Amino acid sequence: MIPRSIIDDLLARCDIETMISSYVTLKRTGTNQKGLCPFHSERTPSFTVYPQTQSYYCFGCGAGGNAIDFIMRIENLDFRAAVEQLADRSGITLPAWDDKTGAKETGVSRKRVLAMNLEAARFYRSMLFDEQIGSAGRAYFQERGLTGSTVKHFGLGYAPPSGNRTMQHLRSLGFGEEEIRQAYFCGKSERGYYDYFRGRVMFPIIDVSGNVIAFGGRVLDDTKPKYLNTSDTPAFKKSRNLFALNYAKSHCENGFILCEGYMDVIALHAAGFENAIATLGTAITSEQARLLKKYADRVMISYDSDEAGQKAANRAINLLEEAGLEAKVIRIPDAKDPDEFIKKFGAEKFRQVLAGSQSKFDYMLSNTKARYNLEIPEEKIKAIRDACRYIAGVYSRVEREIYITKTAEVFGVGRESILHDVESAIRQNRREAEKKRKGELVRITSGIGDKVNPDYARRPKAARLEEDVLGMMFLKNEYAEKAVRDNLLTAADFFTDLGKRLFAYAEEAVRGEGFSLSMLSEAFTPDEVSRAYRMQAQRAELPDSEEIFLTYVKELKNEVKTAASSVSLEELLAQKRNQNKG
Repeated sequence: MIPRSIIDDLLARCDIETMISSYVTLKRTGTNQKGLCPFHSERTPSFTVYPQTQSYYCFGCGAGGNAIDFIMRIENLDFRAAVEQLADRSGITLPAWDDKTGAKETGVSRKRVLAMNLEAARFYRSMLFDEQIGSAGRAYFQERGLTGSTVKHFGLGYAPPSGNRTMQHLRSLGFGEEEIRQAYFCGKSERGYYDYFRGRVMFPIIDVSGNVIAFGGRVLDDTKPKYLNTSDTPAFKKSRNLFALNYAKSHCENGFILCEGYMDVIALHAAGFENAIATLGTAITSEQARLLKKYADRVMISYDSDEAGQKAANRAINLLEEAGLEAKVIRIPDAKDPDEFIKKFGAEKFRQVLAGSQSKFDYMLSNTKARYNLEIPEEKIKAIRDACRYIAGVYSRVEREIYITKTAEVFGVGRESILHDVESAIRQNRREAEKKRKGELVRITSGIGDKVNPDYARRPKAARLEEDVLGMMFLKNEYAEKAVRDNLLTAADFFTDLGKRLFAYAEEAVRGEGFSLSMLSEAFTPDEVSRAYRMQAQRAELPDSEEIFLTYVKELKNEVKTAASSVSLEELLAQKRNQNKG
């Protein structure tokens, strides 16, 4: 464990409002700050920062914690790496950590991974320009029409076709076999270690700070998989990063161009469209959408023109709009993708295609018309019904009015008929939403499906009392001190396993250096830490006094005793049934 004094000093010097405001636009509401949550998509702010307790909590998705927890979650770091990054940001020099101070290595660190990535990028580039080894890689890039300056600009390289030369190179620089494996440069078989990337042209993935965080590698033949990407490491999470964002963020005044592949992005940049970016071998995620929102308000989707590309575009539109971005779709005629189109018709033609990008509604309408034969009445009715269902899901009344008029014109039917069907679909949506809301309310209050605290559903009343007691202990140290020093409670007085563990941790801390929520992240999962901060946040909104705390303690102990008696009675009845069967 990292010494408590180090954590306390770090958090004391790092103001949580200042730190979080570099990721989230915050607005003051009373003594707190609110903003749109960076961990899930929402229209109404439910993410709250509490300066008094130097914590945050989102009432929408349940994410919560202190400054370290925030960095862990948003940067995909473990506890130690988050502490190191926060210290770097704050200009704090951390003392060396070793077994004598209580800190232990649990795996390769983010700094070591970044150092390996940088050396690997240099190695792959040197292999590409090696007269003998890199000839196949150079031929591939020449065939794709890339100039030497473009290759160098993106730091492209080549992984040797066999053996473990990458690993040998990294070992020669002082990196160990296991940390090289954990950084996803090699695997291990019965015969020993082998390079993951072999015989592939290499695309370094660089974050907005200029760090090489991962690689994508493409084969030069028909071998599968066509692309191989770095798996998640302490320095990289593919769902939270985008290829070429490090360059595109400086050229996105008119929005981003979202592509499917590395080569599409590189071709667009080479043609002067330096706002192009791509996801990393997967469909766009809500995390990537929120990342783009930090730099621009619009994204133009330029996916392949096949059926798979169209389906991916539909999913991307929804995620981008949920993140507050205007989403448009680029239809590329007579070519499979942007790279092919630019080679055929040139950059100026692509600029014209870009100017004619379709809005979400126009894209939906053209796809709907293409799916049905409008000459057949039944098919036309289905197409209109699809369009009305779509319009019913639009939040803005003004947008709905415009879409209703346009749909009536496109399909040649009366506007009142479209309006009637849209209103009918809206009523149906409301009924379904209300039914879902009631079901969700029952589920939450009863604890059904609670993955963080699965014991909640077994005895909801006891679990709620636990959260009241723990929330007050987390809110004010004097309650934690009183519960432990006066022997008011023990772990056995709690019903759920999570409640027992949280109290036991607090009890040990009180009897030691003193309890602080800041240390929870070393002993509990991020979701469990968030639950603890939810308990604190909920109690902060309610009346607070020692009398109330003692009342909750008494009620909790009585409820847990009752629960224990109920369990015992059930066991006796079960025994009796078994005896009768005998």
